[in-house]
Amino acid sequence: MTMLPDIYRETLARYWGFTAFRPLQEEIIGAVAAGNDAVGLLPTGGGKSVTYQVPAVANEGLCLVITPLIALMKDQVQRLKSLKIKAMAIHSGMTREEVEISLDNCLYGDYRLLYVSPERLQTPLFRARLPRFNFTLVAVDEAHCISQWGYDFRPSYLHIAEIRDLIGEEVPFLALTATATPRVVKDIIARLKLKNPQLLQASFRRANITYFVRETEDKGAYVIKSLKKEQGCGIIYVSSRKKSKEVAKLLVANGIMADFYHAGLPQDLRDRKQQAWTTGEVRVIVATNAFGMGIDKAEVRFVIHWDCPDSIEAYYQESGRAGRDGKPAFAVLLWSLDEKKRLEDSVRIKFPPVEKIKDVYEAIGNYYQLPVGSGKNSVYDFDLWKFVTAFRFSVTETYNSLNFLQKEGYLEFTDEINNPSRVHFVVSRDDLYKFQVANEEYDRFIKLLLRTYSGMFSEFVPVNEETLANRSGLTREAIYQYLLRLSSQGIIHFIPGKKSPLVIFTEERLDRKHLHISPDLYLKVRENYIERVAMIIEYAENKTRCRSAFLTGYFGEENGRCGLCDTCQERNELELSKYEFDLIIDKIKELIGEDSLRPDELASAMEFPPEKSTKVIRWLLDHEKLLYDSHHKLLWKH
Repeated sequence: MTMLPDIYRETLARYWGFTAFRPLQEEIIGAVAAGNDAVGLLPTGGGKSVTYQVPAVANEGLCLVITPLIALMKDQVQRLKSLKIKAMAIHSGMTREEVEISLDNCLYGDYRLLYVSPERLQTPLFRARLPRFNFTLVAVDEAHCISQWGYDFRPSYLHIAEIRDLIGEEVPFLALTATATPRVVKDIIARLKLKNPQLLQASFRRANITYFVRETEDKGAYVIKSLKKEQGCGIIYVSSRKKSKEVAKLLVANGIMADFYHAGLPQDLRDRKQQAWTTGEVRVIVATNAFGMGIDKAEVRFVIHWDCPDSIEAYYQESGRAGRDGKPAFAVLLWSLDEKKRLEDSVRIKFPPVEKIKDVYEAIGNYYQLPVGSGKNSVYDFDLWKFVTAFRFSVTETYNSLNFLQKEGYLEFTDEINNPSRVHFVVSRDDLYKFQVANEEYDRFIKLLLRTYSGMFSEFVPVNEETLANRSGLTREAIYQYLLRLSSQGIIHFIPGKKSPLVIFTEERLDRKHLHISPDLYLKVRENYIERVAMIIEYAENKTRCRSAFLTGYFGEENGRCGLCDTCQERNELELSKYEFDLIIDKIKELIGEDSLRPDELASAMEFPPEKSTKVIRWLLDHEKLLYDSHHKLLWKH
């Protein structure tokens, strides 16, 4: 491997405080620094962001980061700014003026990273400016979204490769993901049109995590008993917001310090809850899958899935938040027949009939009184509850219809976005000074704004009315009124904050007959989802294969038994080595593959001590890998 120039390690040390890169980070940086395309497969907690942030800071020019996760964009930009690194994010919910100012700043203001959602990348405003930027790297995060075989396929990702013609073929592309099967990796390379990319892949095996599946109808009793026995902090994942609150309440009632977390909570409350858990004030956080992005707590000792996710990818990613410090940790999946039925039913719920999807699209257009042929790039506050009540729709069917319309590229639906108030000074510093002299009643407030926040002359800056109220001794309403009056006088541009979700029409409104939901895409995505659900059910019901080997095998990486998970522990009780066990099983498969045999015939045909062969035959019968036919002969279950 070619040694990286010192500038990259110096940048890592200066801004991130680390003296060495984590495994594979250096190799990925080396590939893109040499101007090559690359695919980086780094598991959850592997430090993907460093692979494009360090080159972006070390080199002149701008790094374009494409990601579908608005919360991730905001979180990373905030962190980078705290490190005095100039970064910008362009996402849904921003006004045209905000986008234009942000792009101008990136063009002229020595910014190093520009985060953008794939949908924004397609807008004429963005496309027209792209050739003017000095891009040194394009990082495509969550790259599995480009593949129909990926677990979160987004058609907007299919247009990313088009920007190569606008920014120059020589700009390297870096595709990053934590979870991709070999088929998905092949798709990523083809659809991003990567040129001879280096595939840099960390092992999917998390040797310090022991995986368990526990079948129980009383999940509460199991969790309480386990948490009283085991030490350390952890996460419990549940499938609904309501359940997160209920389970946390149950734990607190049984003397376990717990709290709940979901996307419906106000941002400041979410931040406080995450902080309390991170500092150890709260031992267990009970959360929906909204909890995970930006977690850098290394000493998580357990992740329990109260409810089973709908794919191996999601389970691997969420359970992988345990044990990032390298010390022993546990990942437990609670399983029951009800759980299996819920997952099987999820196929019907997640894929509403095509006509229902069209009903929802038509209803949204009517809801906002949007004429056919208009409304492209228009943004609306969207209250799902009010909408479904107005049209008497099912909440889950509507939500999943919106997701499908988003996948098809007709609109964007941002679930629980939190946009704070933003302020941008429209006048120059000199003109502002003249205004302060002439309008003494605003002078103290303007000074308060300038002392509290920086950068407002060059860009829209998020402001918190509560913070300003506390610092000035004024009420929140008084602060709000000052901002409105300064805006009406043309001194600032003030965009009041919103906490509601948004709907953005990415295309003009179509009439029903022109709304095309591709049957091929619909069926492909549905079949893929059914496959993934079947695999997670197989993982949960599997009683013979090592849990860790099952997970890594799904991602195309073959590993031996871990020796610690629940299935390995059962096999360990046979007092046979892995080598002996596998040899005996291979021989049984060979003998029964030719013809069914009675147990005594099978045992006598084996080349191993009878007591060892009998143990394995009995174990295979117990786990239903061997079955009896009508003649009481043994068959291998396929």
